[in-house]
Amino acid sequence: MNKTLQLIAAEDHVDDGSPKVLQLANDADPLAIEVCLQDIERIDLHFPKFTDGRAYSQAFLLRRRLGFQGEIRATGDVLIDQLVQMQRMGFSSAVLREGVDASAAQRQFDRFAAFYQGDAVTADPIFKREHA
Repeated sequence: MNKTLQLIAAEDHVDDGSPKVLQLANDADPLAIEVCLQDIERIDLHFPKFTDGRAYSQAFLLRRRLGFQGEIRATGDVLIDQLVQMQRMGFSSAVLREGVDASAAQRQFDRFAAFYQGDAVTADPIFKREHA
């Protein structure tokens, strides 16, 4: 899995109806789709509004508990303030809300280059990684 979050402009996000892509509503239980994950290449998780963070929990469950290795894409009301946390929770790509400047996103990643605690992508805390 690629650790760098890929940013996608709203106009470049295409849902062509591929059976390898699953749209998961933000109130759906990811554990209920465990049996079909081997047939899925990408799961789109939706943020209906900035203040609704249920898709973070879904991404974490997909990566850590279910071991999903495919692409997890954030769609909906995606702002640059959320991108670092999305990456930490296991998202591999994000479709930026229309009008959001993708070049400003890199500043967020530069501000938060490392974290003490583990996350969905890197389970070990920093002290364990540095002393390994």
